[in-house]
Amino acid sequence: MPGAFEHQTSKTWVFPDLEPVNPGETAAPPAAAQPRPSGAQPGLEGHIRASTISFRTMSQSGDLMVRYLEARKRHFIDARHEDSSCADGMEFDQYDTPAARWIVLHEFGQVLAGVRLLPTIAHCGPCSYMLRDAQRGLLDPIPRDVLFLEAPVDRKVWEISRPFVADDVPAARRSVVETRLIGEIAEAAGELAATHLIGIVPPDFAHWLRWPGLAAVPVGRRFGPAGERSQAALIKVARIRR
Repeated sequence: MPGAFEHQTSKTWVFPDLEPVNPGETAAPPAAAQPRPSGAQPGLEGHIRASTISFRTMSQSGDLMVRYLEARKRHFIDARHEDSSCADGMEFDQYDTPAARWIVLHEFGQVLAGVRLLPTIAHCGPCSYMLRDAQRGLLDPIPRDVLFLEAPVDRKVWEISRPFVADDVPAARRSVVETRLIGEIAEAAGELAATHLIGIVPPDFAHWLRWPGLAAVPVGRRFGPAGERSQAALIKVARIRR
């Protein structure tokens, strides 16, 4: 059944069928042929580098993980006043565990954007992953009805969480940075053997749901204050893998 996942307990999660935005399109074009977002211009890519960090590879990236967590503090706590944990100038939460992967875009030492990937089979004490814990009532202020369906628990389904583009990235480059981050997420998901991604999509990432070739659908109601509305989305990795 398309869009169905089976856990080891034989429980089945049925997700909506996923189709690309453009009728008749069966796969995303090669990376070099991907359409540029409105406003993107050649040359704005600059010298952006992407690093995927795990606990095992963290030492190979110097202090990049520290700078990434510092960037998260500036974005989520300093600028948006979220009630999140902070220590020594770094933002973190209970999902930053050895099970996670962190994708960081950086340029000449400056963190431009980042996101965390976490398998939906992850668990640490009473916690699993953000969407599932929210559905279980463990994660205020995310509402319990954040999903229209039961949160999946499957090794081939990974959650994307804490996506951001740094506030000091110029407006002219934001679409370029967002596009690069989506591409890196797709590549990392393929390397992790994920078939689907699920996560809360913030307002400035809403174009994930209408990008040519992406098989993405909203799977939850919109929530949050005016101007900061978010929504859970499901993305089929086979459509966005490079």
